Amino acid sequence: MRTSSNSSQQALCQPSSPTGLVLTGGGARAAYQVGALVAIMDILDPEYRPGFRNPFPIICGTSAGSINAAALACRADRPHLAVRRIRRLWESLRTDMVYRADAPGLIKTGVRWLGLLTLGWMFSGLGRERPRSLLDNRPLADLLTRTLDFNRLQANLQYNALTSLAITASGFTSGEHLTFYQSNHSIDPWHRSLRRALPVRLGVDHLMASSSIPLVFPAQSINVQGQWEWCGDGSMRQLAPISPAIHLGAERVLVIGTSFRDDTHPEKREQAPPYPSLAQVGGHVMSSLFLDGLSMDVERLERINELVTYIGHDPAVAGGLRRVDVLTLTPSQSLDLLALDYLTEMPLEARTLFRVLGVSSDPDRSGGGALMSYLLFEGAYTRRLIDLGYADTMRRSEEVEAFFKEGQA
Repeated sequence: MRTSSNSSQQALCQPSSPTGLVLTGGGARAAYQVGALVAIMDILDPEYRPGFRNPFPIICGTSAGSINAAALACRADRPHLAVRRIRRLWESLRTDMVYRADAPGLIKTGVRWLGLLTLGWMFSGLGRERPRSLLDNRPLADLLTRTLDFNRLQANLQYNALTSLAITASGFTSGEHLTFYQSNHSIDPWHRSLRRALPVRLGVDHLMASSSIPLVFPAQSINVQGQWEWCGDGSMRQLAPISPAIHLGAERVLVIGTSFRDDTHPEKREQAPPYPSLAQVGGHVMSSLFLDGLSMDVERLERINELVTYIGHDPAVAGGLRRVDVLTLTPSQSLDLLALDYLTEMPLEARTLFRVLGVSSDPDRSGGGALMSYLLFEGAYTRRLIDLGYADTMRRSEEVEAFFKEGQA
């Protein structure tokens, strides 16, 4: 029985049709993806065999998902170890490891930013050093530099532990949606309307650019074919988040999102709700950034699959279209209120700043949960998201197993 099980599991982790992994954005919500990845590894290889191979030869990430994507790709030769390391990092996370949460740091960025937002550029002295964002995320750059070994990424590509890693960002200068990719074989860069792909040697700068939430974190300058471009969060204007995986050769795509949408139970609303706070507006904007593009792209791909099935798989008849099967994993519950349960875990100084924006855990004045669900980088909260991601994925273990089995057909 054990031998049969091993053979089955070995087949599952080596699909004949290339499988892509797409990790979307979501700030602190990306901890959910870690739990889902741990569950996927447990489903495909419950015995933790040393020879288990990375089931995702193509890995694509956007925003905070780009960090998980790079961490997995850098240790793709040992996928179980990779997800365990990522899990330990997220479980031990603190806010000050991602952005400055001390009083001097917040005064230099958040307080000054809010003051200048309300007063305008009235004072020339202040205007000489204008804050670029609400928060200073330089601690994140230091953390990624210490944690990720991009030389291992190149080695894994060279020895076929994976074939491609793609990181997506948005260019403020050009207005283009930029996909930076590193691959072990030649792939012609693609160029669509306001979308461009560029072969590069990936590094921390690309992750910082992809995860720079607009207004919250500062933009990152990236050398784009000899010209410097200011780049921000890759979720902005990302109309086709699955597209990079398909361009890189994926015939099947597993997407791990971070947003929950319950269309069957509309929320009860007050007759005359108060005017929304900055925190509520900001949370709504972030939800739009990180949710809408994925939902639309999955629906579009499902329609294409239906069309290909209808007209047949002959490329001459299908006009170059091909079927790409997609499995999407997303949270089974809203993370907004969940974040407010852990608000007290955040440093007092940061909590005070967000309270000014309208964040409150008081049931009578609740608000800003969506915003905090993206910015609450505290271990108690991220551990809860990891557990949720694991439980949600294990509940769908038959779907996950079938998805990889079908890749053998």
